[in-house]
Amino acid sequence: MATPKRGKNEPPPPIIVKKITVVAGGHHGGAWKVAYADFVTAMMAFFLLLWILGATTEKQRKGIADYFTPTLVKTREASAGSAAGVLGGSSLVDADNYPHQAGQTGTRAMTIPRDATGGPKEGGTKIKRTARAKQAIQQKLASSEALRRLAKQVRLVDTTEGVRIDMVDDANFSMFRLGTTILTPDASELLRAIADAVGQDAGSLTIRGHTDALPWRAGMSGNNWSLSAGRAEATRQALMSDGIAESRFRRIEGVADRELLIPNDPADPRNRRISITLLD
Repeated sequence: MATPKRGKNEPPPPIIVKKITVVAGGHHGGAWKVAYADFVTAMMAFFLLLWILGATTEKQRKGIADYFTPTLVKTREASAGSAAGVLGGSSLVDADNYPHQAGQTGTRAMTIPRDATGGPKEGGTKIKRTARAKQAIQQKLASSEALRRLAKQVRLVDTTEGVRIDMVDDANFSMFRLGTTILTPDASELLRAIADAVGQDAGSLTIRGHTDALPWRAGMSGNNWSLSAGRAEATRQALMSDGIAESRFRRIEGVADRELLIPNDPADPRNRRISITLLD
């Protein structure tokens, strides 16, 4: 189609530019929705907090507060003990700054476990009883020349159950006559001393018999199981005759040669022993 001719004095036609703007997310955009969602979330958290404060007890609120307290690792950084080198902190026996010190006041009690009857400045009665028993046995064994000679056969061992008294044979000493449950005179004297030392204690007792791994001679009836159990029972009978109440015995056991004291030499006489445990 041909362009119409203009006159000499006729102005040129105007140029029209059409601008099209594409708007995403509606008439006002979507940014307000994000802000509104944040506001609603904050309000919901606020009302939830108010509900918790109104629906819980003081003890429950304290538990919730403890949950959000700083961890013990961060708390300990500013507590007792060196925090910045060898000489950078306070003394290890200073009171700590934990949220709940539980009576810890910088005394030696921070290293002493407590049972139900203990206190912040004293150890539990169980620990005291075990210490008293050990001291009483040691003093009794040192009270005469004969007992001092036999004391080398006795070993006192702290265990999770209590203090264990091991009476160990050797080449020059035997608790029982060979292959029998008959106590030797020295063993009877030793048990009498132990009974006297622990007689005033109220703790329960267990007795365990051990043998070496030497085989029985052919034609003899018996075995190390029955021998170890019989020796444990003979020990119990001897302690009862020396004044220990029958009600204090918790159990007796015979373990034969299954718990050797000298594993590398099953025939070593030191594997033959009687273990008496004074329970906590």
